[in-house]
Amino acid sequence: MMKKWIKWTSLVLLIALLAVTVYEPVTVSATAALEESIRQKREEIAKAQEERKKLQSGLNDVKAMVAELEKSKNSLAAYVAELDNQLISVENKIQELKALITEKEEEIEQTKKELEEAVQVEEDQYEAMKTRIKFMYEKGDQFYFEVMLTSGSFAEMLNKADNIESVSAYDRQKLEEYRLNRELIEVCKAELEEEEAILQEAKTAVEQEQANLETLISTKEKEIVSYETDISNKEEAIRQYEADIKAENETIAALEKAVEEEMRLLNNANAPTYDGGMFKWPCPSYTRISDEFGMRIHPTLGIEKFHNGIDMAAPGGSPILAAYGGVVVASSYNSTMGNYIMINHGGGLYTIYMHASALYVSAGQTVSMGDKIAAVGTTGRSTGNHLHFGVRLNGNYVNPNSYLGR
Repeated sequence: MMKKWIKWTSLVLLIALLAVTVYEPVTVSATAALEESIRQKREEIAKAQEERKKLQSGLNDVKAMVAELEKSKNSLAAYVAELDNQLISVENKIQELKALITEKEEEIEQTKKELEEAVQVEEDQYEAMKTRIKFMYEKGDQFYFEVMLTSGSFAEMLNKADNIESVSAYDRQKLEEYRLNRELIEVCKAELEEEEAILQEAKTAVEQEQANLETLISTKEKEIVSYETDISNKEEAIRQYEADIKAENETIAALEKAVEEEMRLLNNANAPTYDGGMFKWPCPSYTRISDEFGMRIHPTLGIEKFHNGIDMAAPGGSPILAAYGGVVVASSYNSTMGNYIMINHGGGLYTIYMHASALYVSAGQTVSMGDKIAAVGTTGRSTGNHLHFGVRLNGNYVNPNSYLGR
């Protein structure tokens, strides 16, 4: 009778063990999460590879730019305007690349963190698996038979068989998680390599675009100086310069008139009020004045002309700040002033910021003293990076030094 019972229980045990070998775990949340992470990482790698291709093909061709400029040489104003468009294009590209560099540096740090976490998980899994394998090796298959044969009843034996199945399913689950985590580590490494490659490409591209910018600035400077110093062009150059300054003054006066009319219609509601305070230095990266306010000998025309502001020869791209709080009247481009900003401070007082490489505020916007409103450049009738800072009071240019405490 005992022999029959042992034979019968051995058959049941065999069936249970066979079930253990074919049963798949129901709970797969951990593996599903790993599979999703791997899928996302592969998509990010593909995007990064495409991004790198675009980066390599998206740089400006400075030779083609200079060649295109030749079409505008019959008019200095047209030539300057066309070259400024190219300068702005290159400057925008540089800013895009710098933003990309910052973005990639942040992504690299995040990917490194994810890689470290995945490696730590792998190490923990490996240690757990070693402990489990050691236990299985020491106990052997006999351990399962002993567990089954010590059952007090058939129902208890089935419960133990179910528990053994759960343990085996857990083992298979953990083995699959380990495999997927190893795969995640590899894709994290691949993503990190791609992000670092893009970062290096972007840094190289910035250097190339900076060189392009310098080439265009040099080309512009040579052309303006050549035109204005050529004796055969002298009279025409002076006439054109005076016409440009006249047009510039008319533009500024028209803006002031428009502000006065608007304030009249609004009955001075919400109009800025100048309280007599001193201005903040508008170009903090450079404090030396390279060209003063007042009558001077024009640097290239060689004739005495009125200089309606002060020049600060700051590095290109350095910040330009609002000298005082007020409302932006204009944020625009003019072939003489280049990119410029004009701010109404109230009481007939205005400040003007010329030759910027980039403008960060718009007409109608309220700004506070010290706000970053633009970046230093050399757009317009300019032969080098600098800020031309002008102050107007009741329709006339006045010495900015009086407001800067110099």
